[in-house]
Amino acid sequence: MKKLVIGTLAFVAMCSAAYANPIVDITIDLSEQEMFVQTPEGNAVWPVSTGKRNFDTPTGTFTPTRLEYEYYSKKYDDAPMPFSIFFTGGYAIHGTEHVSKLGRPASHGCVRLYPDNAEVLYEVVDYYGMENTVVRIVP
Repeated sequence: MKKLVIGTLAFVAMCSAAYANPIVDITIDLSEQEMFVQTPEGNAVWPVSTGKRNFDTPTGTFTPTRLEYEYYSKKYDDAPMPFSIFFTGGYAIHGTEHVSKLGRPASHGCVRLYPDNAEVLYEVVDYYGMENTVVRIVP
């Protein structure tokens, strides 16, 4: 039992450390519809579209769970989701064809970006690793 508790505490400390010192820090501000990205190479601020009415984007702090270079939504008519960075459940940060809607809520809960920005972000997360990336979504 003692080993289990110590192991669990070590795991929690490791997870907390990853959030405390991420190499790639992504913050999405829902009220401003902006994404702030901090990396060793520098910082960026990009417009996004998040969940429209009745399709909330989840808030909280996440570590990416999966990367998909080319992906199509299984839930929404095979909608293209290039450069997807999944962070919880079926929610992802990804490129969009609907660039005219960036800067205002327009998605089914995902975080949409200009395709070029999504590709840059995807490559950065892929390079540094999902375990070294944190995604924060604030109201």
